[in-house]
Amino acid sequence: MKNVIKHSKKILLAVAMLTVLVGNAKEKSSALKKGLIKTALTLNNVKEGNLLSIKDQNGITLYKELIVESGTYKKGFDLTALPNGDYFFEVDKDVEIKTIPFTVKANTVVFKKSEEVTVFKPFVREKDGVVFISKLSPNYGALKVNIYANYKGEYQLLQSDKYENLQTIEKAYKLEKGSYKIVMSSDNNEYIKFINN
Repeated sequence: MKNVIKHSKKILLAVAMLTVLVGNAKEKSSALKKGLIKTALTLNNVKEGNLLSIKDQNGITLYKELIVESGTYKKGFDLTALPNGDYFFEVDKDVEIKTIPFTVKANTVVFKKSEEVTVFKPFVREKDGVVFISKLSPNYGALKVNIYANYKGEYQLLQSDKYENLQTIEKAYKLEKGSYKIVMSSDNNEYIKFINN
């Protein structure tokens, strides 16, 4: 009698598990029938640690993900779930930021290929008390450099320069031993680098 009850419990448990599995399968099937549409995004030449974001027209980040594998990145996104409006993918690499704009309207996603933009970030390195700043600027954009020195825990402006009408910006600054904050502004972005030499 104990064996019959034991086997009956196992059968009831198996029936319950089967019911749950069939229910989940029906839910997934009905979701597919409703027409969930995924947009495939493929990015070439990415590196581990690059940052992929989706932002709205105000620059508010709606989604972000660190790239975990170098090479080609492929992923599907259901962008139709976003409210009607303008958005963009942003790929933040070592020395460049690429924006890929798109519009969502009535559950339709349209990419604006002609409006894709790549901006180059300033590159900063320090060697033997000299700070080298370089930036590629194909559209002759401006670069503003503010160097702040740390005096007793407070940063005070030491030097301010603006470079314009150059495609390649290469500057060197000799800094005494100490702690510095370098703030660079270009292409509506701000970049900060701390130097301790």
